[in-house]
Order: sequence, then C-alpha cells, then structure tokens
Amino acid sequence: MDLDAYEPFLSLGLAIGAGLLIGLEREQSQDRDREHGPFIGGVRTFPLFALLGCLSVLLRPTAVSWLPLAAFCGVVVFVAISYADDVRHQRDRGLTTEGAILVTFLLGVLAPARDVIEPTSRRVLVVAALAVVVTFLLSSKPRLQSLLQRVSKDDLYATSKFLIVLVLVLPLLPNRTVGPLDVINPFQVGLMVVLIASISFTGYVATRVFGARRGLAVTAVFGGLVSSTAVTLSFAGRARRAPELVPIAAAAIVLASTIMFARILVEVGVIYPPLLRSLLLPVLASSGTGVTVALLFYRKARAAPLGDAQVSLKNPFELMTALRFGALFALVLLISKAAEMHLGSAGLYATAALAGLTDVDAITLSTASLARAGLAPTTAATTILVGAASNTVAKAALASVLGGARLGKLVGLAFLAMLASAALCAVLTMGG
Repeated sequence: MDLDAYEPFLSLGLAIGAGLLIGLEREQSQDRDREHGPFIGGVRTFPLFALLGCLSVLLRPTAVSWLPLAAFCGVVVFVAISYADDVRHQRDRGLTTEGAILVTFLLGVLAPARDVIEPTSRRVLVVAALAVVVTFLLSSKPRLQSLLQRVSKDDLYATSKFLIVLVLVLPLLPNRTVGPLDVINPFQVGLMVVLIASISFTGYVATRVFGARRGLAVTAVFGGLVSSTAVTLSFAGRARRAPELVPIAAAAIVLASTIMFARILVEVGVIYPPLLRSLLLPVLASSGTGVTVALLFYRKARAAPLGDAQVSLKNPFELMTALRFGALFALVLLISKAAEMHLGSAGLYATAALAGLTDVDAITLSTASLARAGLAPTTAATTILVGAASNTVAKAALASVLGGARLGKLVGLAFLAMLASAALCAVLTMGG
C-alpha cells in the first residue's frame, strides 16, 4: 500500500494518536497523584502539543524554515514557566511530565518529516514505537522503582565495568586469527564473552526482579540461565537440611539442567546456525524429557513449601568472571583444535568430556566456531553433546554427594532418561 498517497492526513493522525496515547497515561497519573497539585497537561493537552509540532513542519514550505524551531522554543518556555510555578508553590513532582511534553512535540515534528526517515512506512513505525515506549516508561514508575531497590551498587558497578570493556576494548581487538594453530581470533573471543554474559545476565536480572522465593519455576528457569550448577548446589544443600524438600529440589535441578540444554541451541544458533540441523532433535528430546520428569517431581511434592531457598548467583557482568570465561574459551578452542589435528575425533570428544565437567558453554561455543571453520557437522554436534553429557553427569554427582542418596537417585534417574533420549535421537539424526 502506498502510504504517501494518504499524506498529510497520515502524519496528522499519527501525531494526534501519539499525543493521545501519552496524554491518556498522564491523565491517569494525575488521578493517582492529585494530592501533588494540578498537572501541566492531560489527554487533551498532549495531542495539541503533538499537533503543533506536526503543523510546524507541514507549514514550513509556505511559511519560514525555522518555524519548527520557533514552535519548540515556545513549548520550552511554556514548560519552564509551569515548572517555575511548581517550584514557587513547593510542588515537587520532578520533570517527568515536562519532559514528556517535549518528547510528544518532537514526535509530532517527526511524523511528517520525510527528509529524516524514509520510507513513510518506516517513519510511521518509528513514531508509533517511540510513543509506545514513552507511554510504557511513564506508566512503569512503581515497577522501575521496585527494580531499583533490588539492584545493588555492586551490580551497577560490575555492569558498568563490563560495558566499558564492551564499548572501549572490544572494538580495538584484532579481528584475525593469532597464536599457535592459527585458531584464536581475539575479537571473536570477545564476542563469545559478550554472548554468554548477556544470556546469563538475562537470568540474573530476572532472578533479582522476581526473587528466588517466587516459586520453583522462576528459581530453576532463570537460575538455569545463569548457572544450572549453582541451582544444583543450592537445592542440594537445601534438600540435605530438609529431607521433605528432596522431590521439589530434584524438580528444580532437573528443570535448570533442561534450560542448560536450551542454552546450547541459542549459542549454536548465534555462532553457526547450520549446525542446528544435527543438534535440534537430540536437544529437544532431552529438554522434553527433562520438563516431563520435572513436572512429575513437582506434582509429587507441590505440597512441600519451597521455604527460603535462595540460589547464590554472581553478576555475570563481573569483569574478572568475563575475563576468566574468555580465557577458558580460548584455551578450549586451542586444545580442541590440537586434539582434532593430532588425535582425530576421539581426541576432540575427550576434550569435550573434560571441559564439560566445569563449563558446557565454553565447549559449545568453541566447537560451533570450529564447525563454522570447517569441522564436520556430525563431529561438532557429537562433541557438544558429549560436553553436555559430561556436565550433566557432574551435576548428578554433586546432587548425590551434597544432597544425599535419595536426591542423587531421583536426579540421576532423570538425567539418565534425558541423556538416553538425546543419545537415541542423535543416533537417528546423525546415522541418517
């Protein structure tokens, strides 16, 4: 559809719609905070400001070129006078509404600005998306404040350090292979660190927001995004202290390990998507088995309270954690390449089994990188599955040693079923 045929009605309607959306939120906010005094605008005022911005651009060819700037300055003066009145009457509401007015006016300016964003369909999408984002930010004040209370200074400091590395250091890394065997690319190593830290950070933030006390699924799923080993250690210790929690602890450990298998698909999909054809069926089979067993354990023990179980997780954006993973990834990549060259696939599988005892992400990412460089897909997929199996066996041993024989038996049987289903599907997939 040719959207240009509907100009200027499209731009005017878009500006008014954006103003109505933001103004409606401000009107509701006024109803909630009426004790702070009158607000500067609401559901009628904001569309008018957006319309003013839109008209200032539409009239520019027949008026003066600086009309939008003059209109913006007028809005700024109006906002400044209103804020000064708030200060004089000691009404402390911040600058949120005033800032929203300025943004709304600029959205009205952007709506008909053909020389800024082309084509028209993209401009419509950008203005509509920005209006939705602004409305979301304005309406999310209580939730954002709650999130702020859950974020510690250490979290912010660790994240800031990591972002400095991401913005300043990563672009400076050489994007070429260096060192022995000509297999380590510093820039690619940096990207792998960013990838794994971002996935882990998603689970870390979700765990901090929802809390580990919000239920089994939140704890296991989001904890599994960060570290399924950490979830295993936490719930194994809890089951040791409270034997009645063994079934629910087993469910949490199995579910977190299922998320670990799902992470493999995400990581491989980012690094080398063609490898997914060999991994998809085995990983999905293992994940499906894990979810089924976890649900069975949970149904058996849902009457048991989770109590104050808390998963001890570290911010994955901690600089030293990121650097250690980068070094481990490079080391595994180097050893894997050497094993492939001198020992064949058997050496590669042995490397995967050893590396998987501590970290399945490193062997997954390094093997996917080797597959992208020419390693046979069947060999690469088998290597990743061997690493995942090694990691799964290690967690079963941890559950048995730290959580007791009963927990070890439940987790061991569940993991055995997961690995058996993955192995069967791997044979069917790779054998065909």
